[in-house]
Amino acid sequence: MMCSICGTDNPNDASFCARCGKPIGAAAARQQANIPALWTQNFYRIRKKVLALTNQYWIENAQDQMVGYTKQKMFAFKEDVRVFTDDSMTDELFRIKQKQVLDIWGTFEIIDSKANQTVGMIRRSISSALLEDEWYILDAYGGQIGRVMERTGRGLMRKYVPLGGLIPEQVLVEFFGQQVTEIKQQFKIIGDIWEVDCTRVPPQVDRRLLLGGMILMGMIERDRK
Repeated sequence: MMCSICGTDNPNDASFCARCGKPIGAAAARQQANIPALWTQNFYRIRKKVLALTNQYWIENAQDQMVGYTKQKMFAFKEDVRVFTDDSMTDELFRIKQKQVLDIWGTFEIIDSKANQTVGMIRRSISSALLEDEWYILDAYGGQIGRVMERTGRGLMRKYVPLGGLIPEQVLVEFFGQQVTEIKQQFKIIGDIWEVDCTRVPPQVDRRLLLGGMILMGMIERDRK
């Protein structure tokens, strides 16, 4: 039985891939039936609201329905972001956890909360400090499979031109060397809205990696401008 994620051949009666640990066969079918709505959408909108003590983020689908919610912990030594099904925060879906306090550029694990298993990582590029924002998307083993990067020139204007922070972001998304979509920000003075069409995102890519990158760019890059 071949794993649809990494291509490894497994015994016919296997429930999980021997290499990547992903469900296969009957186990995969059971998991598919229980996949939360958050990572099965072809369109996402993230709304940020700035409140007195914390920034909150609502994740919506194309029908304006909430499919996820998270908020940023203030004054944390390491980012530890929990993403829930809704703002009641009773059902945790996945978390974004910074690996090391002293990692100046930032490497963040995307962890499935139910299985407590890393599904991939997001790493901030050195260029984000001085030039355009850029993040690398890694698989669970640390291999790069994609990146999100600001359009050339816009990052420089946003960082160095007076009032440049008001310029809406346009962020390109690339997987396996091919540009597949674009994250677009709607203009707002207070709070932010990001939208992305995922119809061309490769099916083997876990949508949580893309959502994790969007959330981190909103929490870290946007707050530094």
